[in-house]
Formats: sequence, structure tokens, C-alpha cells
Amino acid sequence: YFALEGLSHLLQTINSLRKQLNPELEIEGFLLTMYDKRNKLSHLVVDDVRTHLQAKVYETVIPRNVRVSEAPSHGLPISSYDRGSAGSIAYRQLAQEFLTHNIQ
Repeated sequence: YFALEGLSHLLQTINSLRKQLNPELEIEGFLLTMYDKRNKLSHLVVDDVRTHLQAKVYETVIPRNVRVSEAPSHGLPISSYDRGSAGSIAYRQLAQEFLTHNIQ
């Protein structure tokens, strides 16, 4: 619920910025994070966001992962802290997806 509320406020802010400061301001994409495949609410949120924002939502979803949470306290990016963790793998997939869409 709070994720969707926050998204609604973010979109309102972006629209306000377009009107007042930069009519060409665009959102590159939306990244879904802290996804827990065991949680029905996570599935509902993903479905709802994808329905409303469609192509602007990255295919890659970052899972809820303890190793991702631990990495900053060790002063390391997840790619160095635990390269094989689900979170690290997902962030690499995101980087590849981003590059694929933006370098053509």
C-alpha cells in the first residue's frame, strides 16, 4: 500500500516539475525492489504497477535480500560484498537491461 501511495505522490511531483520547470522531463523507468515472491501482496503490487505504468517498468525485479541490506554496513556495493547473491545477480540483470534499452 505505502509503495503505491509513494508512487502516486512521485508521479504528481514529476507532473508538477514538468509544468513549472521542465516540460521535457521524463522518467527513464521504474524499478521494483524488495520483492518477495512468497508474499501475495508483492505479486499484487507488481501487477498493479505494471498495469498502470506498462513499458516504463523494468522487467528486472530486485528481490528482498538480506545480503543487499548488509552490503552498505560493510562499505561495499552488493556486487563486491556477495556477487552470487540473488540481489547482486538481479542488479547485474538490471544493468544489462538498462544498457540494452539505452545503447542502440
